Amino acid sequence: MKRHYSVVDLFSGVGGFSLGFKMLGFDITLANEIDEGIADAFTKNHKETIMLNEDISKIDLNHLAKELKDTDIVIGGPPCQGFSQKGQRKTIIDERNYLYKYFFKFVEATKPSYFVIENVPNLLTAQNGTFRKEIYKIFESIGYSLNSGVLNASDFGVPQHRKRAFIIGSLFNRVVPLPQPNNNFTSAWEAISDLSYLQSGEGDHESNYEYPPSNDYQTRMRKNSCKLYNHVVTNHSKIALERMSLVPENGGRNNLPENHHTKSIYSGTWGRIYKDKPSVTITTRFDTPSSGRFTHPVLNRAITVREAARLQSFPDDFIFYGTKTSQMKQVGNAVPPLLAREIAQVIKHDIERGI
Repeated sequence: MKRHYSVVDLFSGVGGFSLGFKMLGFDITLANEIDEGIADAFTKNHKETIMLNEDISKIDLNHLAKELKDTDIVIGGPPCQGFSQKGQRKTIIDERNYLYKYFFKFVEATKPSYFVIENVPNLLTAQNGTFRKEIYKIFESIGYSLNSGVLNASDFGVPQHRKRAFIIGSLFNRVVPLPQPNNNFTSAWEAISDLSYLQSGEGDHESNYEYPPSNDYQTRMRKNSCKLYNHVVTNHSKIALERMSLVPENGGRNNLPENHHTKSIYSGTWGRIYKDKPSVTITTRFDTPSSGRFTHPVLNRAITVREAARLQSFPDDFIFYGTKTSQMKQVGNAVPPLLAREIAQVIKHDIERGI
């Protein structure tokens, strides 16, 4: 790419999607995020980007489009809940999916060369593909060629199994191929084994590294950071500590005696993260052992924000701010930066092909 290409990130969250594009030299000119705390964290990590901390439905999109008429790419993951209702036929225009309308309106008004939608895999298959067909129909009506599919972050070097749907639109009458797995496998232990071996209730927002990196992934994550941030352990209850102590490496609820079984509905509850595999999908409740397989591989505690960020492929110089609840949302709801980088790479290749 000879010139700088501009990207707008709608429903940006803390900016994992943006970071992946920045890794390949794209400029993130503007982002939109409704949550004030998360928007603040985005701004502190993407200082060059204008942040619109506002409900997108209250923004004058036509006026904004005029200001951003030279936008090359629009990315984002508009929330979409309507298709989760089993047994009911819902469509993309269901009122719970109205935020898609604003993503579409912005693309229609700015006519970027490319757009990328990220969402849950069910988006492409719900109601026998109704949502996918409707999305294709509305974007094809304004001149875009679309491609879509489900990608697993663990196929691209991210130490986490995380399946997400991606829809890529191109204005050049050609389909942009989805990235192909690069077979760069990274286990959870390879991702976090260099981080301080803290116990329940220990840690500070800022601390020193105690151990050197032991592999390429750790070296990459630490490249631009001299300090360790967000490595603070939940202060677990006595009963939680007792339960975790009864679970061996790679074990889970089945290893607990019957008197320690809980009624948790979460898959993997009280399970330790598998050492030699990518982690399960990081959610926004990874500080709670009963919420899934989020117990440290060898220690009797849940993983920290920094360890979760490593499993999401955020580098250590990307710092999370605000309350603990907000930080967990920032990490758990993000697009893994290394997966986003792969999406940016196929678009970069398409740009270069067309030059």
